[in-house]
Amino acid sequence: MSDDGLQNLIKRLGKLPGLGPRSAQRAALALIKNKEQTMLPLAQALHEVAHRYRPCVQCNNLTELDKCTICNDPRRDARRLCIVEDVSDLWAMERAGVFQGRYFVLGGCLNIMDGRGPSELGIDKLVSYVTSISTSEDMCEIILATSATVEGQTTAHYIAERLAGLTITLSRLAHGVPVGGELNYLDDGTLALAMKARTPLTK
Repeated sequence: MSDDGLQNLIKRLGKLPGLGPRSAQRAALALIKNKEQTMLPLAQALHEVAHRYRPCVQCNNLTELDKCTICNDPRRDARRLCIVEDVSDLWAMERAGVFQGRYFVLGGCLNIMDGRGPSELGIDKLVSYVTSISTSEDMCEIILATSATVEGQTTAHYIAERLAGLTITLSRLAHGVPVGGELNYLDDGTLALAMKARTPLTK
């Protein structure tokens, strides 16, 4: 590997969440020292995921098929939809086992400064999805499980306004989620308490 190639690897590793320049250097050296056991299997895994996984056409979860296993599972409660910011939040909810309905992954939260508006989050797709299900499957509750940050709360209120008028109950995660907290960093017990203590939003 040339020096340019090594620096390119370090630079790309440094763009991953939780990895700064020094951590990226250590990770790159560890990969190089263990090519057969670590680097080559990692490269193969990255290649497979890049070519096989895509967003679910219904909820935006990651899947190898058109629809993910959650959307295809007839045992899930189709009357309840949990809206989360990211796939990692969906994984956190599933890990905690506190929700047996379906999901919709926004892919972030509203942040005009970062160029993330309603169209970037696919909120029109969400509204169409909820509208179609609320008439055909008698949807009764939508849980807005965005983070307790300013952006997360803004996103939840915007979605609530867009869904106003539908015959559904809108609720928001309550006790247990600290202000400024993100779902992916909460423990299972905190998530369970937040889900049980959710409260309806006032239209």
